[in-house]
Amino acid sequence: MRKINWVLLLVVLTGFVIGRFIGTYFEGTFLDYGSTFGLVSPVVLDLGFFSLTFGLTIHITIASVVGVVIALVVYRFIR
Repeated sequence: MRKINWVLLLVVLTGFVIGRFIGTYFEGTFLDYGSTFGLVSPVVLDLGFFSLTFGLTIHITIASVVGVVIALVVYRFIR
């Protein structure tokens, strides 16, 4: 089994976050254009004495894709 490269995962997630901030800052431009997918309402598992709520929504914009590409370029230089 392959070992997970935690630095790469951290850099990609950081790229998504920075891209999302850029998309929010330039709201109304082409950078904020994207798609949202996931669970619209959370799924609830109620066992009477224990309740679990599951939910995940992902919003990908052009700015977040640009942020990931920049993060991957930075990763090549720090590797």
